[in-house]
Amino acid sequence: MSSSKQIKPDKNKNIQTLKRILQYIKGYRPAVLLSLSLAVATVALTLYIPILTGRAVDQIIGAGQVDFSSLFGIIRTILVTMALTAVSQWLMNHINNTITYRVSKDIRTRAFNQLEILPLSYIDSHPAGDIISRIIADIDQFTEGLLLGFTQLFTGVLTILGTLIFMISIQPLITAAVVVLTPISLFVASFIAKKTFVMFKRQSETRGELTTLTDEMLGNMKVVQAFGYQKEAQKRFEEINGRLAGYTLRATFFSSVTNPATRFVNSMVYAAVGITGALGAIHGILTIGQLTSFLSYANQYTKPFNEISGVVTELQNALASAARVFELMDEKTIPKDRENAVELKNVEGNVELDHISFSYTPRRPLIEDLNLTVRPGQRVAIVGPTGCGKTTVINLLMRFYDVDQGAVRVEGADIRDVTRESLRASYGMVLQETWLKSGTIRENISYGRPEATEEEIIQAAKEAHAHSFIMRMPKGYDTVIREDGGNLSQGQKQLLCIARVMLCLPPMLILDEATSSIDTRTEIQVQKAFSRMMEGRTSFIVAHRLSTIREADVILVMREGRIVEQGRHEELLKAGGFYAEIYNSQFAAAEGDV
Repeated sequence: MSSSKQIKPDKNKNIQTLKRILQYIKGYRPAVLLSLSLAVATVALTLYIPILTGRAVDQIIGAGQVDFSSLFGIIRTILVTMALTAVSQWLMNHINNTITYRVSKDIRTRAFNQLEILPLSYIDSHPAGDIISRIIADIDQFTEGLLLGFTQLFTGVLTILGTLIFMISIQPLITAAVVVLTPISLFVASFIAKKTFVMFKRQSETRGELTTLTDEMLGNMKVVQAFGYQKEAQKRFEEINGRLAGYTLRATFFSSVTNPATRFVNSMVYAAVGITGALGAIHGILTIGQLTSFLSYANQYTKPFNEISGVVTELQNALASAARVFELMDEKTIPKDRENAVELKNVEGNVELDHISFSYTPRRPLIEDLNLTVRPGQRVAIVGPTGCGKTTVINLLMRFYDVDQGAVRVEGADIRDVTRESLRASYGMVLQETWLKSGTIRENISYGRPEATEEEIIQAAKEAHAHSFIMRMPKGYDTVIREDGGNLSQGQKQLLCIARVMLCLPPMLILDEATSSIDTRTEIQVQKAFSRMMEGRTSFIVAHRLSTIREADVILVMREGRIVEQGRHEELLKAGGFYAEIYNSQFAAAEGDV
């Protein structure tokens, strides 16, 4: 919904944003200096032509009184000057394009690098579409504004200063009339720029909303169609798209007003110059040739105000977009490993949760005073109702989040005292939500071990029972799969994820609903493979299927962030506690399927 709260451009924030942009431009200082030199040359050559034109006019005294020798010489000089102007302007534009697109590349690279080191808490709490919009669309908008600034702002300012100098040299009094009327154009441009900033800021924010919704619908189209959500999705899209169109139209309206408004003021300046100049020529204050030069200068003097006002409008859009990108880049990143952090080596699988407490938000406690000791090779199943903290425990083990109190230890070392890379390399993860990259099946299986041999990749696929369906693909292991495995079934994607872990075989495993998308027959085969893979490896299993839970050495029953029971399957059933309640309510009916 459209906000009634008025958005005002924050001058301090705009200045800070501009300073940061200049920091990126500093890296291309030689190119910027060359561009400025060419801008000076272009403006100087452009402003020299009216002088030559005025001299040419003064060679035409009247009928039969034309100094053709001098006139042709002046014309040759004009042609050479025009050619030099064209070359210097082309070079300047080429350099400006190079600087602009390299700066935008640097910022986009920096923003993507920032994305990779943002904590999961930020990713989990911000729509993916909005983040994508900042890195793609907002940087594109910023690039367009920056390019205009380079190509028109420098030359515009130099043209204004140059024409003033030349006009003063011809006739100071008429120049004074021009200068007096100039602030009107600046006032108009400033007034419109404030209005456009508000609309461009809302436009950028709403574009992010639209990207988020589109990404959400595309990623879950089967669910959308299955639940008949198309009409509601269409309504949401039309509402956001309507707001975006409204902000865009208003931004375009204010932008379109800039040119006619400044042209009106410029026409006033030109008329004032024409009238005062004609009167001066009548009284012999200046020649007809000088009046011709002066009128040309007056036209060139006012023209940059149109361009600069347009540039200011685009710069407002660029600053609004750049500010959103810098907001992303300023977000707190994952804390670096401690200075004395060591690499985790010779991991056998000893894991300890020592009085840990954790919550995503301070007002809603989740895990409180959780204790657990896991010995090497143990299979630990974690069960409990939705929201009890099962996946949170996995996040803490992998140090995707840090505990609020207590400590997680691996081989006796607090995981905050070891490097994240070595910790995570000690775990193999297969999650309920599969993830595959665009590329060949071979590349996806070897994602964690790019140096793996062909034999090792095939062996891992066989152990995951993926080899047979891979060989039925058009090009076998060289088959290219689309983003997130779009041309595979959910079960096939899960099997490839399992093969990816089997290839690495780290000392500890995390299986979070790892077989949820596989049919019962395939699951039996995969469970056998899992059994072989888990031999001698500490394994944490978040699952609801009976076969996985029954085979566990220890079952942790969680409720509201606490372990309320633990033991083997038969022991917990005999105890008749919360596990037996869960089993009887959720699993008893499914027992015949296993």
